[in-house]
Amino acid sequence: MSTVLVTGGSGFIGSHSILQLLATGHRVRTTVRRLQREGEVRAMLKEGGAEPGDRVFFAAADLENDAGWAEAAAGCDYVLHVASPFPPSVPKHEDELIVPAREGALRVLRASRDAGVKRVVLTSSFAAIGYGHEPQTTPFNETNWTNIQADTAAYVKSKALAERAAWDFIANEGGGLELSVVNPVAVFGPVLGPDFSPSVLLLRRLMDGSVPACPRLYFGVVDVRDVADLHIRAMTHPAAKGERFLAVAGDCMSILDIAKVLRQRMGASAGKVPRFQLPDWLVRIAAIRNSAVKQILPELGKIKNSTNEKARRVLGWTPRSKEACIVACAESLVRLGISGVPGVKPTVRRV
Repeated sequence: MSTVLVTGGSGFIGSHSILQLLATGHRVRTTVRRLQREGEVRAMLKEGGAEPGDRVFFAAADLENDAGWAEAAAGCDYVLHVASPFPPSVPKHEDELIVPAREGALRVLRASRDAGVKRVVLTSSFAAIGYGHEPQTTPFNETNWTNIQADTAAYVKSKALAERAAWDFIANEGGGLELSVVNPVAVFGPVLGPDFSPSVLLLRRLMDGSVPACPRLYFGVVDVRDVADLHIRAMTHPAAKGERFLAVAGDCMSILDIAKVLRQRMGASAGKVPRFQLPDWLVRIAAIRNSAVKQILPELGKIKNSTNEKARRVLGWTPRSKEACIVACAESLVRLGISGVPGVKPTVRRV
């Protein structure tokens, strides 16, 4: 079987991608910023049911530095470029996110081209598709691009610009390197350890009472296991060359919808989950003093449905239901003791 490089193996999507690659017989090399994190990653893989031994090996590489990428890509048949910067707080300047996202993608692509890699699958985002547009009833699809000239958050711009840069690189400097892109919406599903996504952090905050009421926000939902599956399908399927694929399980859910699922399915663990929607005017008042809240103001009340028709038709992809991935995520947070519910000690070290 093939040797596959997975960038950011300690991350939420990265760790699940490694698990599925191992399950299908591949060898995996994965990058971490510091080799000391190997133990953490192996613990996450064990939580996911794998004891890979020497079928997983590690390389140190950082998206903001050239060092290590040539060695990481050497001898690999495919690359899943999953790693992407996401700061714990709002950056002082958007370039703090944009530059490492764009330049990091280009570093991975250059190293892959020079190493003779067949195809890179880039993890982009719905953020590169559905922002900066007037309200529309037609679902977004892979032909849409975010309008970065509009009032959009730094993270949204970083994903759109990084993906654009990747396609430009392939067109102008890629040589024989192939590119496919996966664009997930908000990613939930089973957590394997303390490194998880901002969407999972939202779920945790709903469960621990940090969110007393739900702002009127809507977003698509998908399971991390299905995102990993779509990456692997895009890695090898001939028809995936040069294509984007939206990873979404169905129509948007509001935060209140998610809260209702938690209350219906999670019993006592959902005792602090909010029951009410927050009026927009209260959110606007909170935004005066909170820069993170200010960033969500342009998205209040906006419903942005998107379609998975292309991934189903071209790659035979079938995602789990929205409710299943939310419940799986919540159950894993409780099981690992990082849900923040009363009587359970959180073990989150970094998110």
